Amino acid sequence: MKILVTGGAGFIGSAVVRQAVAAGNSVVNLDALTYAACLANVADVADSPLYAFEHADICDRPALDRILASHAPDAIMHLAAESHVDRSIDGPGAFIATNVTGTYTLLEAARAYWEARGKPDAFRFHHISTDEVYGSLGSEGQFTEDTPYDPRSPYSASKAASDHLVRAWAETYGLPVVLTNCSNNYGPYHFPEKLIPVVILNALHGKPIPVYGKGENVRDWLYVEDHADALLTVLTRGQIGRSYNIGGENEARNIDLVKMICDLLDQHRPDSAPHADLITYVTDRPGHDLRYAIDPSRMRDELNWRPSVTLEEGLAKTVSWYLENSYWWQPLLDRDGVGTRLGTA
Repeated sequence: MKILVTGGAGFIGSAVVRQAVAAGNSVVNLDALTYAACLANVADVADSPLYAFEHADICDRPALDRILASHAPDAIMHLAAESHVDRSIDGPGAFIATNVTGTYTLLEAARAYWEARGKPDAFRFHHISTDEVYGSLGSEGQFTEDTPYDPRSPYSASKAASDHLVRAWAETYGLPVVLTNCSNNYGPYHFPEKLIPVVILNALHGKPIPVYGKGENVRDWLYVEDHADALLTVLTRGQIGRSYNIGGENEARNIDLVKMICDLLDQHRPDSAPHADLITYVTDRPGHDLRYAIDPSRMRDELNWRPSVTLEEGLAKTVSWYLENSYWWQPLLDRDGVGTRLGTA
């Protein structure tokens, strides 16, 4: 299979690219190389004859038309997105432009490409989204694929809009789509503005570890390599027009997660222990959703897929990776907004 992956130089997209190439697929990585992208994420496959890179923006229709015509992919996996909630609070316009207008532009390019090729039955447009579109849960319950949308941030609202566009193009034009909504990802190559890399890198530098509010917000944590495997499973075996919630089956409060990371760092860097002394509670994010949790029944029952990495295993792998790969994260610390509190409204 030849797969066009948008956002393939980002965190999740690059994991998909690496796994897809390793599985013998041809991959075209389309990325605009915005602040959170890094081509080092795909260095392991960059020299493979199965890999190609296209520097383009999903809002650029002529570029999309050229790339689709030139590479003739069998499927599109759409991961390109602005994704940091705090940044969406400070600058929502970029999220509307990329996540809404960009998805619309890509859908139209994909539709034209699919129709020009005679509407092949095997073609797939796989839209990758987030569980944040469902809003916030209380202490009980889980999100299912039928949970009503209730986005609370500019980021989640823009992703909800993109989900609706994809479903509309399926219903109106017959475009063969599958959708996935995932829980919080973590693992190697995670851009250092998200919670887990912030905790690791601040602790390594002896800086305060910021925890929003009281740290009681709960997330379901999904190891990124597991997520990439799930996405490729849905692409090849998912039912057209169907959506699939992908969870890690690893719920944890933020404060407990932070302490787990500190304990791991104490083992690796005992001279700086206890790292938990660096934990600092800061003003909460505006509109901070209390809890997300995924019901993974559909992935398990229909596609026989479950995550393979526990939170304890995944955090141990992640901490070790950051300790061993300072060459990757060190240059990123100088990028716009990194190390600065964003989203205070």
